[in-house]
Amino acid sequence: MATTRSILNVLDTYQRSRLSFAEDVAELASKWQNVEALHTAGFMQFLKPLLLDSVPQVQQTAALALGYLANYNEDLSSAVVAQKIHLQLAQSLKELDRYSKRPAAHVLNAVAKHTPALAQAVVDSGAVDELVLCLEEFDTAVKETGASALGHIARHTSKLAETVVNAGAVPLLVVCVQESELPLRRASVLALANIAKHSPKLAQVVVDTNTLSLVAPLINHPDARLKRQVYCCLSSVAKHSEDLAKKVVAANVFPKSLLSLKDTDSQVRRNASLVVREVCKHTAELASLVVCGSGAAAIVENVTETIGNERLPGIMALGYIAAFDEILAEKIIGVNGIPSLLDALSNEEEDHIKSASAWSLGQIGRHCAHHALAVAKAGVLPKLLSTFLFPGSSEDLRTKCQRALRAIISSLTHLPALDSLLQGPRIPDDITSVLVAQLAKILLNDPDARTLFVTSGGLEKLQKLHVEVGSELKQMVDSINACYPEEIVHYYSPGYSGVLLQKITESKPAVVAA
Repeated sequence: MATTRSILNVLDTYQRSRLSFAEDVAELASKWQNVEALHTAGFMQFLKPLLLDSVPQVQQTAALALGYLANYNEDLSSAVVAQKIHLQLAQSLKELDRYSKRPAAHVLNAVAKHTPALAQAVVDSGAVDELVLCLEEFDTAVKETGASALGHIARHTSKLAETVVNAGAVPLLVVCVQESELPLRRASVLALANIAKHSPKLAQVVVDTNTLSLVAPLINHPDARLKRQVYCCLSSVAKHSEDLAKKVVAANVFPKSLLSLKDTDSQVRRNASLVVREVCKHTAELASLVVCGSGAAAIVENVTETIGNERLPGIMALGYIAAFDEILAEKIIGVNGIPSLLDALSNEEEDHIKSASAWSLGQIGRHCAHHALAVAKAGVLPKLLSTFLFPGSSEDLRTKCQRALRAIISSLTHLPALDSLLQGPRIPDDITSVLVAQLAKILLNDPDARTLFVTSGGLEKLQKLHVEVGSELKQMVDSINACYPEEIVHYYSPGYSGVLLQKITESKPAVVAA
């Protein structure tokens, strides 16, 4: 007959084996190189029963391992949902102590972050209310994981964000922002940003809980990761409306946000430029507030010194600012904004960044002849045209270049710039119409310009244009031709040399008297 000690030894060995197994899997799963092999070997099925283990440490370690697996990619998170592990974890959140809640919430967080469908599965499991209760736990690690999970649920769609709001998460997240622990602050601020970004209504809910007065001062915090989330939250609020943008401005984020455009952390720089963009896009008043002092120079410097997606918000901010009126556009010109935008149009690899640059250049040059001339002198027009004609350009980029060309040309009165564009590569008919219309305005009223247009070869090029009889373009060409003697127009018309030769051939020699 076995003794009590021997029986207990068997149980102890079994317990230690379960714990050792869970720990080993968790250690392996923490390294991404092992995750696929673990999934292929079916380790998830072995971990699932351990979530109900009688030993809390085994439960916690098994949940930790599952969290690592689910965090890896969408397929593994889908496997967690397919095996209904998320339902088991959601139920466990109601019963587990604070030591076990964190691993359970960690798995749900990892599942929810990938897609709206997976986040909805977490919501359907009834976990949202329990995750909100995690924000009231004494353990800050539990709060952090709960805040992160709620943020990942809310970030996908407006409907999911409303679910988080309706569960009462926002006031508790604002309380968590005031905690001293950095990880909790980061997760809470990001969760608020993910809620606010979807709609003015949700952003207003965030604002109404006194969020801005608590979050905005944190842009002075030395922690770069926290500053990233703070600027993300501010831009998520400011983007929706003029009223919300004014509330962000009232939280004293300027000129601090402009100073952050030179931060050592690239993501802080980008997120700060997002705040600048979202504030200045609404009204001329807000744009003026942003660029007053050295604001315009700070944005241009940011665009000049950054590359790729980091410079995109600054590029768009310059376009928004310049779009409102001539004075604001002049400020962008005055701080050498055009060369920076031209550099982005010329040297960036991504078409969406080039598109933004073309759009911003068009906003600067469209107001009046002075602005159009500044853009033309910088060499923008040939680059816009070559980008438009490049076969590899995306449809959106081609559209932006075309619109920018039309806008700038419509205001340009500098004959050499228009003439060089006419004599360059063949341009589309709609742009040609705008170009010829501008040439007509100049040539009809300026005799010196008419002479220059002939000597430069512009008149000859004009005669070679393919125009349809009766078209608007034909009428404009004829109006220019009417400025010149008929003999000059004929001289530069295609085929005129042949006509002359024919006349010589057909003419009879004069009879010489004896």
